[in-house]
Amino acid sequence: MRTGIFGKCILVLALTTLAVVSVEGQNYTSYFTGNANDTITSPQGGVCMMGGATEDDEAMKWFLTRANGGDILVLRASGSNGYNDYLYSSLGIRVNSVETIVMKNAAASNEPYVHQRIMQAEAIWFAGGDQWDYVSYWRNTAIDSLINYQIHERNIVIGGTSAGMAILGGYYFTAKHGTVTSAEALLNPYNTKVTVDSAAFIQNAFLSDVITDTHYDNPNRKGRHAAFLARILTDYGAAAKGIACEEYTAVCIDETGLAHVYGHYPSRNDVAYFIQSNCELDSILPENCSPGTPLDWNRGNRALKVYTLKGTGNGANTFSLTDWKTGNGGAWENWYVNNGALNMQAGTAPDCASSSVALSMGSNIPVLFPNPAHDWVTIQFAEPNLGKYSLEITDAAGKSLGTHSGECTGLININISDLKPGFYDLELTTGNRHVCRFKLLVAGY
Repeated sequence: MRTGIFGKCILVLALTTLAVVSVEGQNYTSYFTGNANDTITSPQGGVCMMGGATEDDEAMKWFLTRANGGDILVLRASGSNGYNDYLYSSLGIRVNSVETIVMKNAAASNEPYVHQRIMQAEAIWFAGGDQWDYVSYWRNTAIDSLINYQIHERNIVIGGTSAGMAILGGYYFTAKHGTVTSAEALLNPYNTKVTVDSAAFIQNAFLSDVITDTHYDNPNRKGRHAAFLARILTDYGAAAKGIACEEYTAVCIDETGLAHVYGHYPSRNDVAYFIQSNCELDSILPENCSPGTPLDWNRGNRALKVYTLKGTGNGANTFSLTDWKTGNGGAWENWYVNNGALNMQAGTAPDCASSSVALSMGSNIPVLFPNPAHDWVTIQFAEPNLGKYSLEITDAAGKSLGTHSGECTGLININISDLKPGFYDLELTTGNRHVCRFKLLVAGY
């Protein structure tokens, strides 16, 4: 069991404890179930995301299995020990231990014990709650740094539900000023509640250009998700993608980038959504995304390509995040926004000359490829001769690693062989003062 004063916990016995042992600290509370001896296994990696209602048992079994018998850590900013017995014994998947740490404030991010437990985990689950607590407590602290180290260096599996799913994309809705409805976001995409951020946080290669959303059917959040994507395209010059789950639906992404959708279809219509800008278009930009006016993003009634998949008990319906085109068991839709109203109709799979959003995009929004990369990366413009450019590279901690500059003739090739594996932010300013921001994953061999 564990004992501790003011958040400093000491292992006193290496026992197998089936009851939940609670430790009250100054900045956090720990609830522990299982074997107090740390075990080291080889996790299989992956991401499990849930829509915010009751957890899907089969998806959670997928999550636990990929921990390979290791230690499960649940991180949250409110609530208590509801996951411990469920994950440790109810699902029939053997794990060494389950520990829930409730971090009461931002100061908990500095607790050595919390750091130790993150580094000993083979799986980390982010509970629901208020995602602004997670962002404001953990971002740019040892917490997100250690979690990202575990993802990249130890291949741990991660996952989350509701707010815990909302923080897993490279772009994310912070809820800094509270939640926002679809009507509010569509009628004014620059509503102060529409707080979409791109600062490095929880980093996963297959979600680096994704913004997630949850509770898609209660309340309906499709419209606000479209507004988030329009803002990212307008503000960052990035053709981000969306992944969303209805309340009882789960998306589990394996190490190859294949997303399996779990739910209770056909007894219940549980659906996941995979959303992207339509790369077939000459311009993917919204016709109007500006403060104080309704969003217009029509593009011939096909601004967005959306693949919908019903979740089944065995997760047989799938979608590939390596090409964002290959799916099994779903249907394509076209989504578009007219004067602040979201419309949906049957569609077809995107038919693009390149899987890299389109080297034939036809707008002046640049494309970064390959991503992930190792030695070289290229930024390509559909329109050449944009004058001089300046490109600054910063690491995940926000430290500038230098600036590249030169003439923009349509292609910018950058040598990144000196960069260590991990995520980097690239900010590009062109001669016409257009600023674009990219997230780059530098991969190791």
